[in-house]
Parts: sequence; structure tokens; C-alpha cells
Amino acid sequence: MPAALFDASSHEPLTSESWDEARARRTIAGIAAEAEAAFDPDALWPVHPLDDEDPSDPLPPTLGLYLGAAGMVWGLDALARAGLVTLTRDWAPFAATLPNRYAAKPDLPEWTDGKPVPSLLAGESGVLLAAHRVAPDPGHVDRMVECIHANATNRTRELMWGSPGSMLAGWLMYTRTGDERLADAWRESAEWLIGEWGDLVWLQQLYGREFHFIGPGHGFAGNVYSLTRGDLLDDGRRAQVQQRAVSTLQDLAKREGELAQWWPTLEPPTDQRKVRTQWCHGAPGVVTSFADIASDSAELAELLIAGGELTWQAGPLVKGPSICHGTAGNGFAFLKLYDRTGDERWLERARAFAVHAAGQVERLRAEHGRGRYSLWTGDVGVALYLAACIRGDSAMPTLDVY
Repeated sequence: MPAALFDASSHEPLTSESWDEARARRTIAGIAAEAEAAFDPDALWPVHPLDDEDPSDPLPPTLGLYLGAAGMVWGLDALARAGLVTLTRDWAPFAATLPNRYAAKPDLPEWTDGKPVPSLLAGESGVLLAAHRVAPDPGHVDRMVECIHANATNRTRELMWGSPGSMLAGWLMYTRTGDERLADAWRESAEWLIGEWGDLVWLQQLYGREFHFIGPGHGFAGNVYSLTRGDLLDDGRRAQVQQRAVSTLQDLAKREGELAQWWPTLEPPTDQRKVRTQWCHGAPGVVTSFADIASDSAELAELLIAGGELTWQAGPLVKGPSICHGTAGNGFAFLKLYDRTGDERWLERARAFAVHAAGQVERLRAEHGRGRYSLWTGDVGVALYLAACIRGDSAMPTLDVY
């Protein structure tokens, strides 16, 4: 029997509560206030139990964009710049310390054999990006160029650890600085990455094993997303990448009526590789990664809408409200479809998921007696999703905007 297109046990019924902008603004303000109150200049923010896979060996506070202090500072600053919160602390002095803190004590996952990682979500490039956004320094650009070059042939070949992540960080910094060294370093990584593209997708050498991931968190969709940002590839090369990517996406889609899904890996789901419907693996992340490309392709639009319908029918995630693997990340797929199609139902669906995500934040805070202090897995990311729903804006934090 073929696998179901989504795992119903991973989802929960959508709240019946209606969208209320005033309530969304209160939730945003509450998340920011609690995050500021929980900060310690030396200990940073405590790691949430849901982010610590081994309670017997507690994970120390981290500095990176995905789970650590850089992401928190970036998120709080973004909320303040949007005029949604008034912060009680000037975060620029602390942000300015982040690159040196990381250099002195980088986040070192066991599988990297004690070597620092220069990439975006889990490495130095993301730390530099956050520091430069809040407390800009020309030295950040110099070091970013070095990071992109150092990570150019990273065998993970994915967004979180590999060159697609450092490329994306460089592109974001380039949009602000116009420094051509960043563009040149990006192109070097892009040429290598394109050359590594296999028959269908890339091979990931990750966590001591090999995978062919499809979604954005660790695979094909994230790589395509990084390669198609801006205009750093010449028009002909970019068109080739888009054409091949869209064709591959169509080949990999699992269709059932009006629905479309993509497995986490090229290999079919098993007990170990379960069907997932979240930003990092599955239809929501595929939609967010492809929604901005090939805008004149009706076939791609139909396929992405089918992915959005699958995401809507699956419902909010039991895992919680986060961007990476929660309700907010799935909701960004609706915002992307609203931006691409102009169809108001996608904004309505995004806001329905936003109400549900806000409720999940409150329930988890009551359960654990504290918030979850991270950008991609925690409450600040949810606050940024609520902000996007207020504005009707599809830009994803640290991927689309800097």
C-alpha cells in the first residue's frame, strides 16, 4: 500500500478562533518582553527542553542563527524595526560581540569532528549576518567573504551547514552592502554546487551518513532557493537552473487529486523516514522555496497550489508553533501563495494558522513555565510570522530579508 500523503497523527485540528490583529500584536509584544527579560549577558538564553535531545547531557546555550543568540538578536531587532515592539535594551553593543564570541567558542556539533562551520543557520555566516544587521562593521563583510570561500565545497551540500547556506548569507549581505567580493564568492560556490547536482537531486553527506534530501532544510529545495536568489547568475544560467529545478520538482511530486506532497528523501518513506509536512521536509517548504521563481509558469503555480492544499488539509502541527517544523513555517507557504497568486484565501488561511500558532505559544509556555528562546524553533520566529500576517508579507526571516 502506498504511503499516505501526510501523517494525520502529526497534526491537530485548527482552532475555531478568528483572526484578530490586536490580539496578534499583544502576542508579539508579550513574546519580545519575555525574551528580553530572560536574557543574561553571560549565560545568554537557556535552551528549551524541546530543543535538547538528550536531557542527561544538557545542551549549552548556542550563538547561531537557528537556535542561538544571533537568531534572537536578529528577531528582536526585526520586530522593533517593524514598529511592533519597543525594546527595553539597546541590543547593538551585545550584537557587536557576537563574531568574537563565536570565534572564541564556536558551536561544535559532534559530527563535524570539532571543526567550526561557516554556514548560515548553524554556523559563523549567520552570526555575522545578525551582527552586521544590528551593529554593522566593515570587518563583518571581510569575514563573510572568507566564510563563503571556506565553505564553498562543503560535502553536506545543503542549507543548514553547507555552501547553499553561506551563499545565501553572502547574498543577503550583498543586497545591503553592494560589495562585489561577496558576489564573486557566491558565484564560486554556485558553480561548484551546480556541478555537484546529481541525476535528480544532490547527495548530502550529513551526520556521518548519506542522504538525498528533497526539502529546503537539508536538500534540493533549499539548494535551488539559494541558487535562484537575485541576479548573481547570468540570465541564461539562471533560466537553466530554474527549468531543471521545476522539471525535477514535477517528477518528484506525489499527487492525489488536488493535493501534492514531496517525501523527505529521494528514497520512499519508511519507519525511519516518515512522511513529514513541515517547512524543513515536505510540501510547505517546497512551496516557500519555489514560489518566487518561474513566475510565468502556470504548471508550477498549479503544483505549488496543490502543495498548499495539502498543507491546509493536514492542519497545524502537533510539534508546536515554530518556523522550522511547526505551524508558523507551514503558514508561510500560504503567504507565499498569496503573494504569487493574489488569491485572498491564502492570506485568510495564513492568518488562521497564525491564530493557532499564537495559542500553541501560550499552551507551551504554561506547560513549561517559560518561553522558547530561539528564532527558527521558538517564539520569536512565531512573532515574526504573526507580523508577516499583519502585513500580508511573505518574506521569511533570514532567508528572504536582511
